[in-house]
Amino acid sequence: MANINEKRLKYLEFVNRENNFRHLRYEEEIRPYLYMKAGDPRALDAYRQLIDSPLVGHLSDDPLRNRKYLFVSAVTLTTRYAIEGGMDPETAYNISDLFIQEMDTCQSTDAVRTLELEMVKVFITQLAKSKKETVYSRPVVQCIDYIYYHLNETISLQELAKETGLHPGYLSTLFHREMGMTLTEYIRKQRIETAKNMLLDSEYSYAEIAALLAFSSQSHFTRVFREETGYTPKAYQTHFFRAGIGQQH
Repeated sequence: MANINEKRLKYLEFVNRENNFRHLRYEEEIRPYLYMKAGDPRALDAYRQLIDSPLVGHLSDDPLRNRKYLFVSAVTLTTRYAIEGGMDPETAYNISDLFIQEMDTCQSTDAVRTLELEMVKVFITQLAKSKKETVYSRPVVQCIDYIYYHLNETISLQELAKETGLHPGYLSTLFHREMGMTLTEYIRKQRIETAKNMLLDSEYSYAEIAALLAFSSQSHFTRVFREETGYTPKAYQTHFFRAGIGQQH
């Protein structure tokens, strides 16, 4: 039981870091994302104020590295809220990956800041296009949130059905219809998306990431990661963050 609790604590520590990467009042931090999710035109100005705040988080003593870490956290939140707002998950993840690749080439904090604002503009534009008919139901949004906060555990359809108050079969059909993928596929994709962020934005070893995200073993994690991304975890980290952050293979 102690091991399970420790794993849960470590995962929530990472989630909290991702969700509270800036030391601002919660309402100020989350406002631009809520604007974007709702299709509110104030989203970009609110985000610009957030990114320029003197109270942004300090994650590294190196200014460029710090800005890049904050960028990765921002992409994580932006992607999540865009999906909740109705953007196709595959589209959102592809945009996220493209911007992380572009960030890898930035040589200055100003370049990262400019790219971050461009990233938000693209998400706002794409989300607006998706708004025409893609609005997720409350049970599906509940599933998205539950999955996000419980990736360190085995997540069953029965648990999600209990969380939403729906029959398992109906919930499974509803989720597939709205998201374009099964719950199992979505959970797997979320684990890999979180793993990618951990590889770029934490000092966990590959074995620790595998355990924290409920993979049965490091080799299982490596296999699934390669199937989803085309890279091993080591190759992904080397390619997208050439400086590395001290992982052990």
